[in-house]
Amino acid sequence: MPPSPPLSSASSSSAVSASGSSPSRRRASPPMHSTLQREDFDEVLESEVFVDVNRLRKYARHGIPDEIRGEVWKYLLGVEKPDRSNEFTQRRARHEAYQEIDKENVEVSKRVRGEVNRYLMRTKKDCRLDPHAVPAIFEAVICAYINCNNHVEYSPALIPVCAPFVITMKNDCDVYSCFERLADVLYESSQESNINKRVAQFLSYFRTLMPELYNYFEEEDLDVGEWASSWLRYLLSKELPVPSVLSLWDVYFAMPDYIDFHPFVCLAILRHLKDSLEDLEQSEIRSMLLRLPKMNISRIVSQAYNIRSEIQARYNIAMSPRS
Repeated sequence: MPPSPPLSSASSSSAVSASGSSPSRRRASPPMHSTLQREDFDEVLESEVFVDVNRLRKYARHGIPDEIRGEVWKYLLGVEKPDRSNEFTQRRARHEAYQEIDKENVEVSKRVRGEVNRYLMRTKKDCRLDPHAVPAIFEAVICAYINCNNHVEYSPALIPVCAPFVITMKNDCDVYSCFERLADVLYESSQESNINKRVAQFLSYFRTLMPELYNYFEEEDLDVGEWASSWLRYLLSKELPVPSVLSLWDVYFAMPDYIDFHPFVCLAILRHLKDSLEDLEQSEIRSMLLRLPKMNISRIVSQAYNIRSEIQARYNIAMSPRS
């Protein structure tokens, strides 16, 4: 594949090499997927004329190898176009457009630096980010997004939403492009009228499917709105361990309706943790819900499909079929 255009911005110079790669920001990790699966992805990605995104979606549902996750995500999110006839021109245009964005925002930069440091401390056991190199990347990307979207207010939640792209992408421009795609979707789905409706519907499903756990939360005076709103707004990027977020987003980005599907994943997590949660008291429940343990995402997603079918049968509503 033709290489991404080199970066030249001052904000990236300390973290990104002239080739656009940033080997210092990530630590190598052992392969998580079979050679055969990697070869399947490579066959699609190395096509000279057209990248079959439908095949990438099919493969991504079973997980994407770490070393090519960034490339695959770009196609799944529509950042890279399947038609490769103008690939280099399109990449350069995207890179030049990113370079022209104002990335200076003193107030936001200060808040981003503080939150990135806290995020790195919290995730240091499983987060593959260099604490000396990446704060500048977060600052540039998030400030660029805020400056281009005056209707969006800075939130600390933008850090964990951005982090998976910093982990997987090779240059700031790709981080920004993918983050922008997702952040726009999350902003729309999190508007007050939308999020209130989504939380209410989620709690209704929760009460119907797991009445004992729901009642136990009420007995413990747990603020359901606190954790439920966060779970639904940010695709569990704040709560799940980093490897679990990456695995979950592999599945989500391969779906046309991941925002609609996400509540069923949240319900599957509650069902998975039900016995453990019922043994805890209020403060312990809150801690677990805000810092979820590692879990088998493949099993959670399978359970989420089952729950969606169960809800569909109970409420007699039409939902998108599994593709």
